Amino acid sequence: MKKKVLFITIIAFTLSLISFYRYRKEILTAEATSSAQLQQKTAANKPIISIDKTAIIRFFKQYSSLKKYQSDVTIIYVKRNYKSIWYNRTGLIKFADVLYAKVNLLDEEGLNSHLPYKDKFDRIFDKNSADKPSQTDTEIMLSTVYVFYAQKVFHGMDTKKIQETGWFIPRNNISYANLLDSLLVNPELLSRNENLVFNQYYKLRDVLKKYRQIEKEGGWNQIDSISEAQELKPNDSSKIIGQIRHWLTINGDLKRDSKLNVYDDEMMAAILNFKKRNGFKANYPITYRHIRQMNIPAEERIKIIMINMERCRWIDPKLAKANEYIIINIPSFKLIYKKNGKKELESNVFLGQIITETVVFSANMSSIVFSPYWNIPKSIVESELKIQIERDKNYLAKNNIEWNNGNPRQKPGINNSLGLVKFVFPNSNNIYLHDTPARNLFDMEYRTFSHGCINLEKAKELAFLLLKDDPDWPIDRINNAMKGVKETTCILKHKIPIHIGYFTAWVNDSGEICFYNDIYLRDDHLAELLFSETP
Repeated sequence: MKKKVLFITIIAFTLSLISFYRYRKEILTAEATSSAQLQQKTAANKPIISIDKTAIIRFFKQYSSLKKYQSDVTIIYVKRNYKSIWYNRTGLIKFADVLYAKVNLLDEEGLNSHLPYKDKFDRIFDKNSADKPSQTDTEIMLSTVYVFYAQKVFHGMDTKKIQETGWFIPRNNISYANLLDSLLVNPELLSRNENLVFNQYYKLRDVLKKYRQIEKEGGWNQIDSISEAQELKPNDSSKIIGQIRHWLTINGDLKRDSKLNVYDDEMMAAILNFKKRNGFKANYPITYRHIRQMNIPAEERIKIIMINMERCRWIDPKLAKANEYIIINIPSFKLIYKKNGKKELESNVFLGQIITETVVFSANMSSIVFSPYWNIPKSIVESELKIQIERDKNYLAKNNIEWNNGNPRQKPGINNSLGLVKFVFPNSNNIYLHDTPARNLFDMEYRTFSHGCINLEKAKELAFLLLKDDPDWPIDRINNAMKGVKETTCILKHKIPIHIGYFTAWVNDSGEICFYNDIYLRDDHLAELLFSETP
């Protein structure tokens, strides 16, 4: 019996010992697993690249030519709590390659900009390079190059510089940190982003590519000149006509070059299109002025396109997305009124002379004044009116001018200098859009005749359209108000944005490039700023 009890005791002890060791093994295994998981979690939370304020300061001290971008780069990292942007567990993210490719194609964006330390940037993507920047420097350099690219392509020159060119249209403010968030999600926005850039920019970019190809293929030959008194007319035949035909083909006004030296019907249609694209009167005679325009080389056209791409960078794209707005392009002498995305009116205008240039700015039209008084500005009183009065004591009476509180003003009437309607958009430049009795001036191609205000050929038509949906102003009431008897003011129920711009190259709704005379000689000044700009 004792042996049996002893045997059972031994068996029980053995089982207990086995259970103890099994339990101990499970505890150790669990502890090891927990420790490994903790290490993995710690590794996952550890930054891939160590970035801090000190590293950024050190980087820009080393790469001093990029220091102008330090503030924007720092803002980006502060927003991201100094976490890496350009690295993941396998190395550089794909967007880094996208950015590198775009920086190497800056000329396609109409830019001649040079990236400082480009050789070091190239080494980042050179698999065979043994002298790559450190990962920390690579990280900060990519962020810096991103800001460099976004600033050049999406924002353009700083505001102070563009105002030096006489441009005062409000521009879009860019958050490089927020833009980067969007690009990381959708890298295609780096190539085209119409929420950030005025869509005319992309149209000009397409045309730039076309003209660069034309230049690559040799451009076009100079057309023989003709005298100022000479004209080429339909059915004329000459070697020069063959040269013009070839030019029209290269520039897209003709679909094919028949090689004929005869000014035939096919060429007549092409000439009309050429004149439309270049701001000339739509008629058939070809003069020395038209040939002079054709002889502007492709290289110069490319430069003009690049200059106007820069101007597009200054425009907030939301301006052209408004339900209703008016835009006036000074070099084209045209006004366009758009509503709900549709062009409702296009009209000729004439503008300020060289010494009294029409200002480039934006405002909001708030009222329309029918049969207005013209309160003659002091500058005109001093420079013109006093001289006229000295020459003719009856000048005021002859021109329907009276004194009002010591100041001269012209009374309403068909000969009033403001015509029969004035469109008011309050501004510090004292510029109005108005009708004019000088209708013959619209027949001129080069229309700089005013003291700065914008004289509109289709003023009455614009008034009808602006008040079309206002039941208080039916057509009969507008007509009566425009009889030139009594000044009557209509307060618009909603303000209408009006933008006065300056574009010497513009792609029209048909996709054709239009070139206009640089009437205020602003292109050269902008070119000097644009092409000599430091990184």
